[in-house]
Amino acid sequence: MKLALLIATVDPSVGGVLVLGDRGTGKSTVVRALPALLPGMKAVEGCRYGCDPAANGARCDECRERALHVARGKLPVTEKRVPVIDLPLGATEDRVVGALDIEKALRNGEKAFEPGLLARAHRGFLYVDEVNLLEDHLVDLLLDVAQTGENVVERDGVSVRHPARFVLVGSGNPEEGDLRPQLLDRIGLSVEVRTSDDVGQRVEVIRRRDAYERDTSAFLAHWEAADGAVRTRILAARKRLPAVQVPDAVLHKAVQLCVELGTDGVRGELTLLRAARAAAALDGHKVVTDAHIKAVAPMALRHRLRRNVLDEGGSGTRVARAITAIYGAA
Repeated sequence: MKLALLIATVDPSVGGVLVLGDRGTGKSTVVRALPALLPGMKAVEGCRYGCDPAANGARCDECRERALHVARGKLPVTEKRVPVIDLPLGATEDRVVGALDIEKALRNGEKAFEPGLLARAHRGFLYVDEVNLLEDHLVDLLLDVAQTGENVVERDGVSVRHPARFVLVGSGNPEEGDLRPQLLDRIGLSVEVRTSDDVGQRVEVIRRRDAYERDTSAFLAHWEAADGAVRTRILAARKRLPAVQVPDAVLHKAVQLCVELGTDGVRGELTLLRAARAAAALDGHKVVTDAHIKAVAPMALRHRLRRNVLDEGGSGTRVARAITAIYGAA
């Protein structure tokens, strides 16, 4: 789970992250702790959508209008935290996409747009706990926005279009329901979290949780240096990523792996390639190796397999068998 989230922070084009597993294993806690680990980002000052100052072609309408009235179109820049926004299961469509600002309408008779959760998540993470229970109309909405990278709202006499690019992170318990195939196909990486049977590991988890609850400030101060090291690693990986090379031989074997598993289309190969490149960047390497492909293959491919009623092994077992068939036993 940690590697999947780090890969998504280094290269958001990998797609979203799905975390499935037992209750009480800290899935939500890890995702909600992301803001403390992530490096800050530059944004247009005063922009309600957190527009990227360097992305001239992907700004909101308000930034485009403001840019017309300043020298060289350069808007003031500020530093802000990368957003990690919760999307509750019971959220209305208006709350997700935004709606007419009722207060301004009643007070001033003005038709103004109140941005929703998609606007707040722009350039960050949108987190859905129990994502497998999300209502179908919200799933359709997320699929539309994820495909275009834009949120378009036409209602109540208000017409707004703004960029909405985010990494979708979902968690859930598979016993409570399946994820819709359309959304599952759009998820880049899928990982499973199981309750540990290691007594020492469980004791350490309990100690840290207890220490956090007894004195949060002291706990955060104790782990500040470790958090800083993760932040530095992410920044270094982002700088290194554009120069990371994938040899033809490595790519050829990666495609063979997908063929062996019978994945549909080429989305599996693309995700595998991007995730391996990000993993190499995190390791400080300039070239992707078979080891990187093998490390990320289970999370990139396990949710893309067709169900085989004749195979009692789980998807993770099938990926492991295919890795052995293509790369040989470790």
